[in-house]
Amino acid sequence: MDRLLSMELFVAVVERGSFTAAAEAHGLSQPMVGKHIASLERRLGGRLLARTTRRQQLTELGSHYFQRCQSILAEIRAAESGAELISGAPRGVLRVNASVTFGSLRLAGLLAEFMQTYPDITVDLSLSDELVDLVADGYDAAFRIGRLPDSDLVARPLQPYRMMVAAAPAYLARKGVPRAPADLAAHDCLGFSLWRKDDGWELLGAGEWARASRFQSNHGQALRMVALAGGGIVLQAEALLGDDVAAGRLVEVLPGCLPPPKPMHLIYLQDRRPLPKLRVFIDFILERLGAL
Repeated sequence: MDRLLSMELFVAVVERGSFTAAAEAHGLSQPMVGKHIASLERRLGGRLLARTTRRQQLTELGSHYFQRCQSILAEIRAAESGAELISGAPRGVLRVNASVTFGSLRLAGLLAEFMQTYPDITVDLSLSDELVDLVADGYDAAFRIGRLPDSDLVARPLQPYRMMVAAAPAYLARKGVPRAPADLAAHDCLGFSLWRKDDGWELLGAGEWARASRFQSNHGQALRMVALAGGGIVLQAEALLGDDVAAGRLVEVLPGCLPPPKPMHLIYLQDRRPLPKLRVFIDFILERLGAL
């Protein structure tokens, strides 16, 4: 067994919580991951993980070994980064974070093009609507929508993130077409639960707010599907709803009352000499998504 790979798999099992997740992350089968862990346990002469049918936890030996493996692998990555700086070739794993909607609908396709352009770079894309800590979570770069807090991070402006209000033709035929924000009081406005809980949508005109109704979700795709089924009016990103509006599956309403487009930035750590993999990624994104 490749001892270094075995250590990487052991750390992945602990960090990701299961053999299955570690196997998927490394493109291996679950039995193969198990063989690597068993090989480590034979070499160390003790169990690393106490496993039951429902969960697993580190043994005392496993906890100590896990910490040492993390340190060793971090040193290896640092050594590889140093070699990459010397060679100047864009290579290695690029860890990127983005929101679920933007990441899945806009960014993923661009990353496929990016990897074709730079075949020695591997991309690990994490999608989450929660803010991440680039340092603590180990990301090379992240995409942020909305106003940025003051920080030491570099923030490169990108094209604004536009929103859209829409509903299915069947819903509008049943409930009527709102002509002003005040009309939304008589409608089912689908709520995005990651926005502020006390308020709904801030729309332009008369200072009106639309309150969330009988359905809310923390996922834009779920809201889109309910809207397509005639369940209410949805406020989501143009990237999510634009194709449905163009195809007639949804109808845009209140276009003159939309909130201003949200600013969007590519953020990364300050570094006088960023790694080539990050440098070419920044140039690639700015060329395609940079502010006009």
